[in-house]
Amino acid sequence: MRIIAGLALRLALAVALLSAVVPFGSTVAQIPSGGTIEEVRIEGAQRVEPETVRSYLLVQPGDPFDSDRIDRSLKALFATGLFSDVSLKREGNVLIVRVVENPMINRVAFEGNRKLSDSTLNDEIQLKARAVYTRPKVQSDVQRILDLYRRNGRFAATVDPKVIQLQQNRVDLVYEINEGPVTGINSINFIGNDNFSASKLREVISTRESRWWRFLSSADTYDPDRMTYDRELMRKFYLSQGYADFRVVSAVAELAPSRDGFFVTFTVEEGQRYHFGKITITNQLKDVDPEQLRPLLTTTEQEWYDADAIDASIKALTDALGNRGFAFVDIQPQAQRHPDTHTIDVTYNIKEGPRVYVERININGNLRTQDQVIRRELRLVEGDAFNSSKLQRSEQRIKNLDFFNKVETTHTPGSAPDKTIINIDVSEKSTGEFSVGVGFSTTDGPLADIGVHERNLLGKGLDLRLDTLVAFRTQQIDLSYTDPYFLYRNLAAGWDLFALTRDNTSFAGYEQFTMGGTLRAGYQISDPLRQTVSYTLRQDRIFNVQSTASYFIQDQVGARNSSIVSQSMLYDMRDNRQDPTAGYFASLTTDVAGLGGQARYVRVTAHAGYFHSWAPQYVWSLTGEGGRIQGIGEGVAIEDRFFVGGDNLRGFQTGGIGPRDIQSDDALGGNNYYVGSVTQGFPLGLPQEFGVTGRVFTDFGSLWGLDQTGPTVKDIASIRVSAGIGVSWASPFGPIRLDLGHPVIKESFDKNEIFRVSFGTRF
Repeated sequence: MRIIAGLALRLALAVALLSAVVPFGSTVAQIPSGGTIEEVRIEGAQRVEPETVRSYLLVQPGDPFDSDRIDRSLKALFATGLFSDVSLKREGNVLIVRVVENPMINRVAFEGNRKLSDSTLNDEIQLKARAVYTRPKVQSDVQRILDLYRRNGRFAATVDPKVIQLQQNRVDLVYEINEGPVTGINSINFIGNDNFSASKLREVISTRESRWWRFLSSADTYDPDRMTYDRELMRKFYLSQGYADFRVVSAVAELAPSRDGFFVTFTVEEGQRYHFGKITITNQLKDVDPEQLRPLLTTTEQEWYDADAIDASIKALTDALGNRGFAFVDIQPQAQRHPDTHTIDVTYNIKEGPRVYVERININGNLRTQDQVIRRELRLVEGDAFNSSKLQRSEQRIKNLDFFNKVETTHTPGSAPDKTIINIDVSEKSTGEFSVGVGFSTTDGPLADIGVHERNLLGKGLDLRLDTLVAFRTQQIDLSYTDPYFLYRNLAAGWDLFALTRDNTSFAGYEQFTMGGTLRAGYQISDPLRQTVSYTLRQDRIFNVQSTASYFIQDQVGARNSSIVSQSMLYDMRDNRQDPTAGYFASLTTDVAGLGGQARYVRVTAHAGYFHSWAPQYVWSLTGEGGRIQGIGEGVAIEDRFFVGGDNLRGFQTGGIGPRDIQSDDALGGNNYYVGSVTQGFPLGLPQEFGVTGRVFTDFGSLWGLDQTGPTVKDIASIRVSAGIGVSWASPFGPIRLDLGHPVIKESFDKNEIFRVSFGTRF
C-alpha cells in the first residue's frame, strides 16, 4: 500500500508540474527522435497566418526531430496568447501543428453598473473590442474592476464575466456587475489614548463614521490612503500638544462579516508630555546678533512643546534674514530630550546654505493658461538666488489663482553645481461657472440670482462676470471685467456696468433706480497693503414716492447725475478673508463727487476688525466701521446718506435708527454714523463636519446729522446697543445665518427687529 501511495503522489506531482507549463488540453504526441523534418504543416489557423505560427517554432524543415525543441515550441505558441489549444504530432517525416485560435472579442459590455459609467470601466480594463480573448486577461480585468469599486468604497461589489459565442469564432464579453452598497465605517476606535478622548481624536482624523447626514461626503467610506493620512494627522496633533514620543502602533480596518462596513482601530502610544526647556540660537552668519532674532521665535521656555511652533519659528527667521539680504540661509532645529525632567531643549542652528541660483523655470501642464499668467505669480525668476521659502510662497500664489486642480513645485540640479532648475507641474480645471441661486433675506425677501463667470478668459487670467439678482424688493444686474495685471504690471484694472432698482417703501416711502459704470485700478503696495482708485459715473432716480411720505423725501423726487472719484486703502492680515479666525484688517475709503453732475460731497468711511481664536472653534472678534459725508455748497441727497440697522446693527430694522420723520414714520438717513460689534463664536457640540456654530454678540452704533430738519424730525446722536445670539450653518445648500437680537439701549422712535435670517445657495 505504501508503494501504491508513493506512486500516486509522484503521479500527482508530475501532473501538477506539467499543467504549470502546458495548459490543460494541450498535447505533445510521443514524437520519437531521429529522422529529419521534411515538412511542417499548419492546421486550424484562421485569422493567424501560417507563417506567423511557423515563426514561433524552434524547428523547421531540414531540422532533426528533437522532442525537447518540439516541447519548447509548444510552450512558445501558448505564450503568444493567440491560441486556446495547441497539439503537435508526427506523421512520417511531417510535423503537424494543429491550433485552435482564441476567439476575437466582438464587443465588451457592462451590466448592472450604475455608480460607475461604462467609459470609466472601459478605461480600467485591458481587453477591448477586436482584441484576442484569453481567460487570464479576463480574470485580470475582473480584479481591476473590483479594485476600482473598492477605491470608491464598495467592497461588496461582485463581477461575473459572461462569454456569448458568435459566428466566425467571435464572442461578446459581458461583465455582470453587482455594485452592492457603499462600504462605510461602522465605528472608529482607539486603544492607548489616555489623555485625549476618542471623540476628540475622531475630530483630528479625516476618516468619519458612517451617519445619515454624511450623504454628500465620502469621508465615511474606507480608503487605505486616507488611513495613512490619518496616522500623520494624529502624529502632528500629538506633537503640537507636547507628546514628542507619540507613535501609532497600528491602524487596522476589519471588514464586517456582512461586508457592509469596516471596524477601524488605531492603537497608539502617547508617551510623556514635554515642556520646552532651554531655547537657544546659534549663528554662523556675519553681522547678525542672535539675540535680535529671539523676538521672532514663537517657542517659549516652559510652555508645552509644540512642533508647529518650531516650524513657524523657522519660517519667521528665514523670512527676516532673507529680507536682510541673506538669500542662502539654512536653519536646522536641534532638539534634545530630557525624559527625567520631561523637557526638550531646542537649538536653532543658523548657517549659510550652499549658494544656488535659479537656472531655469519650467512650467508643465498648462494647456490653456498662458505661461506669463503663472510666471507673474512667482517670487523667483531666472538668475535669482534660490530660496525655498519664496518657492513655497510662489506655489501658494499659483494655487490662489484657482485655475488648477493640482500645483506641484520641485527643483532639480542644473547644468552646474551652483544652479538649480525649478519645475512647476499644473493640472488645469474648468474656470467657467454658470450659477443659479435661490435664497431669502430679511432685507430683500425671497431672491433668485443667475450668474455667468469666467475667471481665466482666453487663458490670460482675465476675469469677466455677469450677475443678475431678482428679489422681492431688489432687482439688479452687474457686468464686470478685470485684468489683474494690466499692461503686464502689478496693477489690477477693470470696469463695471450696473443697474439697480430698490424698493425702500417699507422703511422710507420711496423707490430708487440707479444705473452707471465704474473704472477702477488697484495695486499691492506690499503683501498686506493694497490701494484702489476708481471713477464712477451714475444716475439716481427717486420715484413712486408715497403720498404719505415725508416732505424731506418728496423733495428728492427726480433724477440726478453723480461723478465720483474714489480711493481706498486696505491693510489685511487676516488668515482667511471669508471666515477669519486670527489677524486683523483696516480700510479707509474716500469719495469725492463734483467733477461734473449735480452731486457735490466728500465722503469718508473706515472699517476695521480684529479676530482671535483662544481655543479651537472659539473665535472672538471686534469689528467696527464709521463714516461721514459732507455736502459741498449744498445738502446731501437721500441716496448718498448712510442708513443703519439690519445687517450692520442687529436688533433693529434696516434703516431702523437715526433721523426719522415721526409724522410719516420714514427713515431719512444720516450724514454721520458708526457701528461696531463684539462677537464670540463657539461650537455647539455637534460633529464638526456639520458646519454648525453658535455665537453671542453685542452690537452698538449710532446715526445722526441732516442738512435740513424740521419740527417733525427726530435726530438724536445717542448710542444704540443690542445683544443677542445667533447660529450659522455652512449647509450643503449654501450658508444660512439666524440671529435673535434685542435692543438694550434705544430711542423711542427706533424700529426694532428681533429675528433676522439670511439664506442663499448656488448650484
